[in-house]
Amino acid sequence: MRTTILRFTFLVSSILLFSFSSHAQESKTDTIKVYGNCNMCKEKIEGSLKEKDGITAKNWDKKTKLLAVTYNPSKITKEQIGQKIADVGYDNQYATATEKVYKKLHSCCQYDRPKQPAGDEKNK
Repeated sequence: MRTTILRFTFLVSSILLFSFSSHAQESKTDTIKVYGNCNMCKEKIEGSLKEKDGITAKNWDKKTKLLAVTYNPSKITKEQIGQKIADVGYDNQYATATEKVYKKLHSCCQYDRPKQPAGDEKNK
């Protein structure tokens, strides 16, 4: 009986350890340059990234303009993350917000936009 309990405990421990290690392998952390100015920007940038989309952590620093984001790469890509951020008005290294969405930002959130790539028809 004691041996059976020990075997069961070992089995459960092994399963838990495996599930935690496989979950850790699913996460990836990247840093993305995201333009913005203030804490309101921080709320919108971070708020555009949802757990249901595979985002597990996010933190945008208004001084450095860098977003540290942890995500599940089997659910979302860096480019898709960039597009979600651009969709709420913030240019970043992967996507550019449309002029229409950018103009809807609060006046304090309208940052100096980086020059658009030549031929970028999306913002005209």
